[in-house]
Amino acid sequence: MSARILDGTKIAAEIRAEVAAEVKALAPTGIHPGLAVILVGHNPASEVYVRGKVKSSQEVGLFSEQHSPAESSTTEELLALVDSLNRRDEIDGILVQLPLPPQVDAKKVLLAVDPAKDVDGFHPMNVGYLSTQRPGLVPCTPAGVMEILRRSSIPVAGAEAVVVGRSDIVGKPVAMLLLNQNATVTVCHSKTHDLPAVCRRADILVAAIGRAGMVTRDYVKPGAAVIDVGINKVTERSEFDRFFAGNAKRLETFLNKGSTLVGDVHPEVAEVAGAITPVPGGVGPLTIAMLMANTVKAAKLRRG
Repeated sequence: MSARILDGTKIAAEIRAEVAAEVKALAPTGIHPGLAVILVGHNPASEVYVRGKVKSSQEVGLFSEQHSPAESSTTEELLALVDSLNRRDEIDGILVQLPLPPQVDAKKVLLAVDPAKDVDGFHPMNVGYLSTQRPGLVPCTPAGVMEILRRSSIPVAGAEAVVVGRSDIVGKPVAMLLLNQNATVTVCHSKTHDLPAVCRRADILVAAIGRAGMVTRDYVKPGAAVIDVGINKVTERSEFDRFFAGNAKRLETFLNKGSTLVGDVHPEVAEVAGAITPVPGGVGPLTIAMLMANTVKAAKLRRG
């Protein structure tokens, strides 16, 4: 048995095309959705992510701008920047790229973002809307997980879903989204007793724990849909061999680049699961696509 590969890149392209069509349809009404991204300092990984977000925004026709305050910026300076963006009507979405420098109170900055422009879906007001099933902005990665399930025709209502990881960014919101779609949901964490046995109950298993290849075949019920949210960099040959021994194509890439990516799910799980998201090319592309969708959603919600 070999799992069906759930192609996140293809699904993300579909969503971006839909967003582009929506942006085009809104233009005659005078609505031009706008996204502002705040990137503090020069974190190389963050810079790559932000470039991708700005490029994707432009490709779907969104107005986008990047703000790059100095690494030495204070909490007060960032609060002033957020306040100025809150007051600009042409900006519908504000994204504060994490992590912020250590001298900055990140929670204070995130809380300062107008909930109506909180395209990351992190503000407590949007968390409350999600919990009470009211219209609001949903965190991008969990929203992307739900799109993968929906567009891959994987039944959620009545399914037993297990989420491994309870972060505010992925674990908790994806559990709430699954619950809102009538799944029976269990959330697991470091204190869960007999984690493999709990995971084996799942028709839908979402791994978002941040540990390379932790979910092995003995965690997975045969035929289950496995959604791998993890992105972990592998740089050691011994670790590469633990995950990809015998994969000549992957080895060639690893030797050329000096690294490769693996999710929280061991590749061997593809031999047991009914459907699985790859890493890379699974959940990752959906995160940026849903950010674009959230920006348009914010523009429409703000204008009633």
